[in-house]
Amino acid sequence: MITQQTIDRIFDEVRIEDIVSEFVPLKKAGSNFKGLSPWNNEKTPSFFVSPSKNIFKDFSSGKGGNAVTFLMELESMTYPEALKYIAAKYGIEVEETGAPEQSGEEVSLRESLALVNRFAFEYFEKNLLEADEGRQVGLSYFRERGFTDRTINTFGLGYAIDENDAFLKAAEAAGHNPDHLIKLGLIKEGNYGRYDFFRGRVIFPIRNASGRPIAFAGRTLKSDNKVKYLNSPESELYNKSKVLYGLFESKRAIAQNDCCLLTEGYTDVTSLHQAGADYAVASSGTSLTEDQVKLIKRYTKNVTVLYDGDSAGVKAAMRGIDLLLKEGMQVKVVLFPDGHDPDSFARSVSTEELERYLKEEAKDFIDFFLEVLLPAEMAEDPAAKTSATRRIVESLALISDHIARSVYVEKCAKRLNLAAQVLHTEINKILRSENRKRAYDAERDYDPGPQDPSAPPQALPQNDGPEAQRIKEAAVMRILLVYGNSEMKLELEAEDGKEEEITVPVAEYVLHELFTDGIKFTSEAFAEIIDIFDRRFKETGSFPGTEDFVRDRKLSAAVAELVAEPYLLSENWVAKHRIFTESEAENLKRAACDPLIRIKLQQVVTLIKDLDAKLKEAAPLCDANSEELTLLMQEKIRLNEIKSDLSKYFGTVIL
Repeated sequence: MITQQTIDRIFDEVRIEDIVSEFVPLKKAGSNFKGLSPWNNEKTPSFFVSPSKNIFKDFSSGKGGNAVTFLMELESMTYPEALKYIAAKYGIEVEETGAPEQSGEEVSLRESLALVNRFAFEYFEKNLLEADEGRQVGLSYFRERGFTDRTINTFGLGYAIDENDAFLKAAEAAGHNPDHLIKLGLIKEGNYGRYDFFRGRVIFPIRNASGRPIAFAGRTLKSDNKVKYLNSPESELYNKSKVLYGLFESKRAIAQNDCCLLTEGYTDVTSLHQAGADYAVASSGTSLTEDQVKLIKRYTKNVTVLYDGDSAGVKAAMRGIDLLLKEGMQVKVVLFPDGHDPDSFARSVSTEELERYLKEEAKDFIDFFLEVLLPAEMAEDPAAKTSATRRIVESLALISDHIARSVYVEKCAKRLNLAAQVLHTEINKILRSENRKRAYDAERDYDPGPQDPSAPPQALPQNDGPEAQRIKEAAVMRILLVYGNSEMKLELEAEDGKEEEITVPVAEYVLHELFTDGIKFTSEAFAEIIDIFDRRFKETGSFPGTEDFVRDRKLSAAVAELVAEPYLLSENWVAKHRIFTESEAENLKRAACDPLIRIKLQQVVTLIKDLDAKLKEAAPLCDANSEELTLLMQEKIRLNEIKSDLSKYFGTVIL
């Protein structure tokens, strides 16, 4: 378990913008930073990072919190893993007690699996570099491919001893649960017991964007083995459609070059990196997926697709291009000479020659499609030209940016010697067909539930339901968190009847009003925050600041939602437009009173509704002069008077 002193130091040192910018490109926006949501596909940034508050807030997905919770949400890290990731970045030594970090009574399954994968990663790596078999077989293979020590170390390459249960014995000796080894695919069960899955293979660790090993690929070195690669099965840590091999090693270079080289294989990536093209990733032996494209999109919108020049490689390139276009990426394609793939070509030329080839041979996807679908010898064949045009139009229809689509249409029309309007017409047919299909699917999937023809139309949601209550509670909490330690002026009536002005902290006033009127919050997080404010005041005479709650992994998301500001008034607003506005900070009394009175009014309205229900229930059972009815009516009169007084504050009357 990580000591509290270490956790405090991590939070003291961390700058949330440093952590977030490794995964989301950020741009300065006043005192904050903004970027595109890493969880949703959007064109207008709704993701904000506040360095002063050390929080992030994604308004499109609703997620928010501190640097630790960001890593937990985006990279599925456990709490200790996220802390250790940040500690490593800032060079902080992590001190731990003997007890493991716990979630409830037991260590979480995800954390246990992550520990197993970390052990496997270090075990395979040590085998390669230190074991006799590893050096003679695995390391020799990598040397034959020209991999340097730096490349081997960068990608954490390893070797699995060619014995039936060498890894199983080592893992059990280290205290790991054999069931976890099986779940991760490191061990298999057969007719004769359990055995090592990757035995006798060189290992390519698959890491997520934060560098955590989540799976492995093992390549056979035996010519008679028909299964060239074995891959880890999907698990709680690994979803192959959401991972790109080499992204951890490449993400910084991708952002710096504003371009990503997309390949198919593990050795393609390692060879390209060693040759100087260190902004390459691979789809890890699977067809490119939407989630993988979104991973690339975090760092760049420019992708150069590198595929083998054979027919299978060409077909794979075309499928990948369509998916990239659909996600709004700028796409180019590089095909290698016959007999070469990215791996072999990168090893056969110098760094300068590789860089020149990648630049000079990069084709616009239109040029690539025409070269493949309509080679020169078929350029005048009407059937071939028609078929090629229809296929290209399908890809053009995937481009959502109207300007970009028009530019590509003009280029394609010139190359095919067709009127641009012809292509636009065909594209519009496809788009209309897609729109009709979406409308049909939406209508088919719509289920309004059982309907009573005689029932009156459903009323609009009332403003006193659970959601309305939470909104009012959130308004009070925001004032408490943002201005709790600020001072506000109040006018009180002294014993002699004269008004006296006093100054009190906003938090003291808010807590006094809540406790005096017995207002209880329905949100557990809000209730806990109020309790923390109250306890701190009773113990120290002071109130906590926002930073105290931002560090709390349970409360940080709720606090981020309350204090994040998506829109800030420009400092030049008054000077430029001569429009004057009064900020909350300039009128703290009103800022604090407004949400308090709204929530009090909400509570009174709820009490009146409950009272009406009691009157309706009691009326048939009591006579007109019943003491019970009299008391209930008197209470309703009192509550109505309070409601009237509260509503006058806003200049309205609540019926």
